[in-house]
Amino acid sequence: MDSPTQKPKRSLAQEGASSGDSPGGATPLSLSHPISPPLKKRRISKQPPAAAVAAAEEDEDIPETNLNLAQTNTQETEAKTQQNHKPNLPKQKPTNPSQHQILPSPFHLTTIQDLPPNLNTDTLTLRDLLGDPLISECWEFNYLHDIDFLLSAFDSDVRHLVQVHVVHGFWKNEDPNRLELERQAARHKNVVLHAAYLPEMFGTHHTKMMVLMRHDGTAQVVIHTANMIVRDWRNMTQAVWRSPVLRPLEGKEAEGKGEIGSGARFKVDFLNYLRAYDAGRRFKTLGDLVGRLEGYDFSPVRGALVGSVPGRHHADAPAQWGWAALREVIAGIPVRGTGAKGKSKSEIVVQVSSIATLGPTDKWLKETLFSALRGGGKGDAVDFKVVFPTPDEIRRSLDGYASGGSIHTKTQSAQQKKQLEYLRPVFCHWGNDCAEGKELDGDVPVKEAGRKRAAPHIKTYIRYGNKSEKTIDWALLTSANLSKQAWGEARSSTGEVRIASYELGVLVWPELYAKDAVMSASFLQDAVPEEDVKESSGGPSIVSLRMPYNLPLQPYGSKEVPWVATADHTEPDWKGQIWRHR
Repeated sequence: MDSPTQKPKRSLAQEGASSGDSPGGATPLSLSHPISPPLKKRRISKQPPAAAVAAAEEDEDIPETNLNLAQTNTQETEAKTQQNHKPNLPKQKPTNPSQHQILPSPFHLTTIQDLPPNLNTDTLTLRDLLGDPLISECWEFNYLHDIDFLLSAFDSDVRHLVQVHVVHGFWKNEDPNRLELERQAARHKNVVLHAAYLPEMFGTHHTKMMVLMRHDGTAQVVIHTANMIVRDWRNMTQAVWRSPVLRPLEGKEAEGKGEIGSGARFKVDFLNYLRAYDAGRRFKTLGDLVGRLEGYDFSPVRGALVGSVPGRHHADAPAQWGWAALREVIAGIPVRGTGAKGKSKSEIVVQVSSIATLGPTDKWLKETLFSALRGGGKGDAVDFKVVFPTPDEIRRSLDGYASGGSIHTKTQSAQQKKQLEYLRPVFCHWGNDCAEGKELDGDVPVKEAGRKRAAPHIKTYIRYGNKSEKTIDWALLTSANLSKQAWGEARSSTGEVRIASYELGVLVWPELYAKDAVMSASFLQDAVPEEDVKESSGGPSIVSLRMPYNLPLQPYGSKEVPWVATADHTEPDWKGQIWRHR
């Protein structure tokens, strides 16, 4: 592969975290099972990406045992990020020449440090989320944490005054990750650590969320896909959902759970999720946070909360988690394409950064998760696709092979090889410009999302109204990857669903925002351009959805395989590096 300058071959794994190109980016030690699937040399684009840093995250099949949480140069990163990014979030546009009201996307992409400004329009940095000097308190829930990096995003005049609560999943006192967090927190008097209880062996505290409290009495909920570490906010594709500003209740709140998608129902589900941290525990993990949030008005919120909490739950219980919660929400959403005669078949695209071991057959995938994504046995014919990068795409990403440390699947065992065979027909590329992928229809123009070289750590589940991908029935932004640990096992004979991890996401659909609204994909900005809106688009309102990947999708070629971090990759990436699993 050509690279910007000729560089000697070298191994990222050998360089480790001390490399200038790989801060904290060594391969996680928990990925200790080497595998070597046959990989043939690929024809690839000779166009190199812009620059590189490192990344590493979780494998949902195996609990992390010794993740590197080394310090990074956060000031340098902030300076580069601010140089490339000027927030320009779109406001609601009342009317356009075609008499449609265009509403901005409820999901926002994060800024990519090494991409030019025109590819970072309407994106968010961590400073955009936390830089308000009125923030008095922050509850930060995540899997990985860099406390100095988190604090650097607050306004410099108040960052030492903000009360910061870090909720993590390293509940064993001797866990090296917990010891490292305690070492970091000890340097800051305003930081308090809270350990979430994890009863399941292979479970993780994978939720990525913040609750912000302000001096003016308001609050806000932020749900996103990035770990709270520098490398996740540099050159990895991530996304954010932010609630409206929440104000204290005035008067008595209406009784009842409210309809799914309403602010009242979101509040009920959100508080139930937070209460799960303390269920059956003598010491309260979250203190009085739930009681304080009960006093806020969530009515401006539009969206359905879809969460997972570890434990054994009855599939028909009032509070639903995992795939059962997903099924309950989707069952009530109106969809357009149903696969009926004379209608274009719908398409559900699952885009994730990790695929765990799902079983030697596709039984769980089809009968549990895919069934939930259809709303639970509606009987409509839907095509499914899974977006996941190949080694070729990792080699050409901004970070090269270093970005592959955050992206996981396995093809080692006989069971996993069988899994690869039933997933291969639905696999699609992240960047859709791979030489060995299936050739795209030349008559269909490619819509650029501006993220094909920023490796995906984002997780989205989107139902398109038809295969032309012109309309969207619903979209989910979540921390949950494609795994039983995240979504839950199949229902047992007693009706129980076993879930291993904490996860959290928000599901939206057009009718939440306006009657007879249509949701449409937006590219390179948070609102569909007026010139792209036609009278045939549907009702008077267009709800934009910011896309993280290009359309149309490019299916894998017959011999292509997904990226596997636990394999050796000796073909150099664009930086001249090779990848050796250790």
